[in-house]
Amino acid sequence: MKRTQRFTIAATLSAALVAAGACAGGEKSGAVASAAGTDSASQAINSADILQHIKDLSADSMEGRAPGTPGEVKTIAYLQAQYKALGLKPGNPDGTYLQNVDLIGYKAHPTASYTAGGKTISFKYPDDFIANSRHNRTETKVENSDVVFVGYGIVAPEYGWDDYKGMDMTGKTILMLVNDPQIRVPNDTALDTTMFKGKAMTYYGRWTYKYEIASLKHAAAAIIIHETGPAGYPYGVVRGSNSQEQFDVISPDAEKRVPVEGWITLEKAKEIISAAGQNFDALKAAATKKDFKPVALNAKATYDVKIDARKIQSHNVVALLEGTDKKDEYLIYTAHWDHLGKDTTLKGDQIYNGAIDNASGSSAVLDIAKAFTKLPVRPRRSILFLAVTAEEKGLVGAKYYATHSLYPLDKTVANINVDGINQWGKTSDFTVIGLGNSTLDDYVLAELKAQGRTVRADAEPEKGFYFRSDHFEFAKQGVPALDTDSGIEYVGKPPEYGMKKRDEYTNKDYHNVSDEVKPDWDLSGGVQDMQTLFKVGVSVANANDTPQWKPGTEFKAKRDSTLVKP
Repeated sequence: MKRTQRFTIAATLSAALVAAGACAGGEKSGAVASAAGTDSASQAINSADILQHIKDLSADSMEGRAPGTPGEVKTIAYLQAQYKALGLKPGNPDGTYLQNVDLIGYKAHPTASYTAGGKTISFKYPDDFIANSRHNRTETKVENSDVVFVGYGIVAPEYGWDDYKGMDMTGKTILMLVNDPQIRVPNDTALDTTMFKGKAMTYYGRWTYKYEIASLKHAAAAIIIHETGPAGYPYGVVRGSNSQEQFDVISPDAEKRVPVEGWITLEKAKEIISAAGQNFDALKAAATKKDFKPVALNAKATYDVKIDARKIQSHNVVALLEGTDKKDEYLIYTAHWDHLGKDTTLKGDQIYNGAIDNASGSSAVLDIAKAFTKLPVRPRRSILFLAVTAEEKGLVGAKYYATHSLYPLDKTVANINVDGINQWGKTSDFTVIGLGNSTLDDYVLAELKAQGRTVRADAEPEKGFYFRSDHFEFAKQGVPALDTDSGIEYVGKPPEYGMKKRDEYTNKDYHNVSDEVKPDWDLSGGVQDMQTLFKVGVSVANANDTPQWKPGTEFKAKRDSTLVKP
């Protein structure tokens, strides 16, 4: 990723630990929170507690923690009980620990076929394709729609890029590549980092953007061609995640969405393109050029998506530690509590336990909350602990909070998000997703320096992790947002160990029923990382200044427009 120059936080961060409030146990206000007191409080974050929470939240009895199921009822009851036991106040001003989240659910039952070059190509759902229609109706049909290959499906004026070139897409089925184009420097093998940030994915590469632009172009169907490398995960993840019931925030603009949103496997895409008289590899190569023009294929698509739609009320769980002299400003820790639920069509194990994704994050935030209650003095700013629903359905619970916030977003100084923790031991490094975006990085850097550790940029920037978890919904609203990941340099392990374990989890456990507690886990690294995020939070909550987006970051303009100028 292209980095912007970092700001330097004035003085040392330990000097920012001045607090003006009473301690959680009722000690006299006006005390100074020492570094020693913060270190002592951080010891409340420990492997045994986190592991027990993970076991409880990922137990079969939780039924995979899907929104709108008995698993949700059990999960939010568990989280409320834990926050109450810590002595934290209900985070909703109405006096409860819950924010009601009104959602609409869509369970699709699609069929699809293509005709190309006089050949009919049939599809098996969900093995060959995924399709959904986020409309409050029982059925959506697209019949004999002209098929157009639109490259990466991107319109990016700042890069002088337009994959549509003015072609009318109304009523058409558009096939597009996943991720964004990786452009080579002329006469060189290096990537051009001035175009789409080189190897790092921009938001243009995210599937949500591709459906958004297809909607603006009035397409009938927007279909993404899955490729494991550029997507960052195998097709099984798409199948497992998207064949289940999907949710979204209820919106009057839903009818403006493209009628059919879907994915197809690379093999089926190649079959269609070949039957239409074209070559996939040649089209993909052409799509990396600015002068690419959409290619009308000799093909037509038919989709019939029957929809079981229902409105439900899901819940975000919210707990509050009230601050002192800056209590009307807020730092929010987030972690999503939901996972994929149950799939009764599977043989054998049918429960997506989601131990790492994200029972581990929810458990870690519980322990971070406990550490805050152990501080010798309360922080100056208030701390909100927010367990959000429906992340797996498209960051929906975070989107709901960010657009229906319980506390003003212009008074929300930062968001720190936890989505999965390190389960393989201590590392000498720590990863910041989107390193260079905000001055929150400086807090992390200072804390890591004190530990003798190093910061690492995202090891897999092409996977677009910054756009794939709940912090992104806060960033879109202008709130400086920090998302981190495990390091990859494991203490006492060979250099390749970290990436090997990451790949192993992605290929075997991610969004699979096998994401369960493993007997060989070593949570010491996860504890180390969460203690770091706790100390970062203490510093942010007590600093005189607030975190800022750095110049050149796409979220800065939104923040600047929402803050009240003196």
